[in-house]
Amino acid sequence: MMLKSWQWHDIRERSHHGTRTQLLSRPRRTTQCVLREAQDELFDYAGTGMSVLEMSHRSEAYRGIIEDAEATLRRLLGIPPSYRVLFLQGGATLQFAGIPLNLMRRGRAGYVVSGNFAKLAWREGCKYGDAEVLASSEATNFDRIPELGAVENRAASGGLDYVYICQNNTIFGTQFHTLPDCADTPLIADVSSCFLSGPLDIERYGLLFAGAQKNAGPAGVTVVIVREDLIANGPARADICPTYLDLRVQAEKGSMYNTPNTFGIYLCGKVFRWIEQTDGLVAMAQRNRAKADLLYRTIDDSDLFQGTADPKSRSMSNVTFRTCDAETDEAFIAYARERGIEGIKGHRMSGGLRASIYNAVTMDSVGALATCMREFEASRGGRSI
Repeated sequence: MMLKSWQWHDIRERSHHGTRTQLLSRPRRTTQCVLREAQDELFDYAGTGMSVLEMSHRSEAYRGIIEDAEATLRRLLGIPPSYRVLFLQGGATLQFAGIPLNLMRRGRAGYVVSGNFAKLAWREGCKYGDAEVLASSEATNFDRIPELGAVENRAASGGLDYVYICQNNTIFGTQFHTLPDCADTPLIADVSSCFLSGPLDIERYGLLFAGAQKNAGPAGVTVVIVREDLIANGPARADICPTYLDLRVQAEKGSMYNTPNTFGIYLCGKVFRWIEQTDGLVAMAQRNRAKADLLYRTIDDSDLFQGTADPKSRSMSNVTFRTCDAETDEAFIAYARERGIEGIKGHRMSGGLRASIYNAVTMDSVGALATCMREFEASRGGRSI
């Protein structure tokens, strides 16, 4: 169930009788067209006689590719001119250090620790200054987004360089549905697993960043969107900040301080355009909401399956659930695999089950999983379909 928007392969449902193979879960046809278009251009991009894989990142042809990718993303998200768009490398994880190195000017920032990746970012921030935990849900095993009143009060009181959140938590299946009001304190957000799943109000953020591999493109591209005034004076810790992590340098060089992930950015640009051509982010959000609602209804109506995230904090991208015990979880994973459904084992930190229903996963695929869940429950003497 964890197909990502650019992936090429299909997950198939295998008939028990071996008479036919039925597609169960696959990218949308338009997403497949993204990769077919890239396949068609692999040996000769736009009449240049060469592949994007072999052209210079300094060439006029490639400059057109990266500029078009940025322009399309700006249209999709409504990014104001006062924000810079960067296509970097190192995954979201590298920005755990890059953010305090660039932005922790007074040496103090606040972190909302709502999951494993937020905790990792906080630990990294502690290396460069006073990283305060403003709120945490670790005491309840990250099953919810913590109350934000204390976060907002602390932000309003001043003295913080930024407030940091991870907007969607892939492991524990929670999501911020309301952003904290940080007054004049910049809000920094890791949006990796909800990026391009719906609209974002860019002006609510000082900086947001995302690994591309969930919804935006292949692994290896990190998108950073940052308000220009926050980086205008260079990094806060210029004494120790590597030049690669200097966001002002990256902005001045147009994401080409060094050789970027040229082919990855090229594919991201095609995915951005695909989203734009399929009615944009409002329509994408509606589709994703419908998929999530179907799975959560199936869980809530079940006597066997139980959701693990607090209902008010449930993620629209990562649906986490479990059965009565680990043995039954494993039995369901095997049952689903026999029916061609893969990738529903929960993360090793949380256990249980997880369906990651990113942009490319179709409603038909989610419906197949919901049917599989009901059939499994009925086979064990639970509710009938």
